[in-house]
Amino acid sequence: MLKIAYTAEYCYSLPEGHRFPMEKYELIPQQLLREGVVREDSFFQPQPLDPHWILRTHTPTYWDDLWNLRLSDKMVRRIGFPLTEALVHREIVIAQGTIDCCRYAQQYGVAMNIAGGTHHAYADKGEGFCILNDVAIAANYLLDEGQRKKILVIDLDVHQGNGTACIFENEPRVFTFSMHGKDNYPLHKEKSDLDIELPSYLTDEPYLQQLYETLPGLLEREKPDFLFFIAGVDVLETDKLGKLKMTKEGCRRRDQFVFEQAQCYRLPLVVVMGGGYSHRLADIVEAHCNTFRLAEEMYF
Repeated sequence: MLKIAYTAEYCYSLPEGHRFPMEKYELIPQQLLREGVVREDSFFQPQPLDPHWILRTHTPTYWDDLWNLRLSDKMVRRIGFPLTEALVHREIVIAQGTIDCCRYAQQYGVAMNIAGGTHHAYADKGEGFCILNDVAIAANYLLDEGQRKKILVIDLDVHQGNGTACIFENEPRVFTFSMHGKDNYPLHKEKSDLDIELPSYLTDEPYLQQLYETLPGLLEREKPDFLFFIAGVDVLETDKLGKLKMTKEGCRRRDQFVFEQAQCYRLPLVVVMGGGYSHRLADIVEAHCNTFRLAEEMYF
C-alpha cells in the first residue's frame, strides 16, 4: 500500500493574496481519496522532528534563531512566509515526514510526502519558501544511521536546488542532480554534482529527451542505493514562475520515467512535491495528483 506523509498542520495560514498556493496541501489528499486512488489508511501523520537531526544539517545559530523566532527581517523576507511558532512546527513535522518516508520506501519501494522538497534552505539560512531542508535532513539521517551508503537526489523542480547543493558540496556519499531553468530563480546558482540548465520555453520532448539521456547513465555510474525525487510541477506552461512550456502529460511522463528507473535498479524512492505556481490551483493539484496516481499504479 502506498504510504503518504500528511497532516492538517501542512496547511499553514497565510495572509490573503499571498502567492504561495498553500491550499494544495489540503486539496491533494482530498482529490486522491475522492478518486479512490488511495485509502484513508494510506496516510500517516508525522510527529515533530527531534532537533538532533535538524542540527545534523543546519547550524546551531540558525536553528536557535528559528526556534526562538529571532530571524532577521531580511531573512524572513527572503523566506517569504510570516515567521510564527506554527510555521516552525510545520517545518519540523514535514521534515519528520520525509524521514518516515525513508523507512516506508525501504519496505515498499516508494513512499511520498504531500509536502517537502524545500531545497532552497541552506545550512545557515532559509529562502524561497524553504526553511528547513527536509531532503538533506533525511539523507543525513540515512547516512548516520548506517541504513544507506550512497544517495542520489533527483531534483526536477524548475528552480535549482541551491541549498541542497551547498549542504552536500563536500559530501561524496550524496550526489546532487538538479535539472532546472537556466534563467530562473535563484539568480546565483550553486554547484550541484550535476547541473543541467534548461533554456526558457522548453517543451515536453526536448525536456524528456534530456532526462532520458541523463538519468540511466547517472544511476549506472554513481550506483546509489537510495533515491530522493523532488517532483516540482512548476515546469508546467501554466506556471507563473516556471518559464518552461511543459504540459501535464509531459510532467506525468517525467515522473513515470523516474519511477521506472528506480524500479529497474531496485532502488527505494522517496518522493517530495516541491513547487508549483500555476494560475489555476486546479492545474497544480491535478499535476501533483498525477505523481501519486503513477506511484500507486506502478508499485501497487
